Amino acid sequence: MQVYGQLPEIFQRISEAAAPEKFTTQHLKDWGYTSSNFRAVIPILKALGFLSADGTPTTRYHDYRGAHPRQVMAEAIKEAYGDLFTIKAKPTTADRDLIEGKFKSSHNASPNTAKLMAATFFALLDLADMNAKPPVPAEAKVVPQETPAPKEAEEVLPKVHGRPSLHYNIQIHLPATKDIEVFNAIFKSLKEHLLD
Repeated sequence: MQVYGQLPEIFQRISEAAAPEKFTTQHLKDWGYTSSNFRAVIPILKALGFLSADGTPTTRYHDYRGAHPRQVMAEAIKEAYGDLFTIKAKPTTADRDLIEGKFKSSHNASPNTAKLMAATFFALLDLADMNAKPPVPAEAKVVPQETPAPKEAEEVLPKVHGRPSLHYNIQIHLPATKDIEVFNAIFKSLKEHLLD
């Protein structure tokens, strides 16, 4: 993109402003980026996984607005530009010719386009902490649970003839539908498999 020099400013806006329902060229214009050159920002955000195909901000977009934007950017760059990291694990501006060559060969880019692609890549690289470990998703974090003392355990587990009894909680997530036949089929199946 031709306006790669403004990428730090744009990502600063992303981190500070509320996420829009859809990220469009109008959204960029509202931020003051009225030139048609800024339209290229949207495909870049999609390639980085910040926007879905229809322009809706993704989880990554929201994560970038959190406490570790440089880690989020590093993860996005590694995914979007994975082929570059196969030729240089930790690219620096000293590798600019190598990166431009990769863009020429992989994307059949002209020398001028390859220069702009490389400049965009390095502008994004400046916003990332490539040495940071990727953030652990919330669902992957292990929450330690306290083990009750033996006396407490006896109180927690009701005894039946000297043995603990087990209880199962089954949660059913019903589909969003108004078709009563769907619900009838679900409950009939539950009755056949769980109650009978």
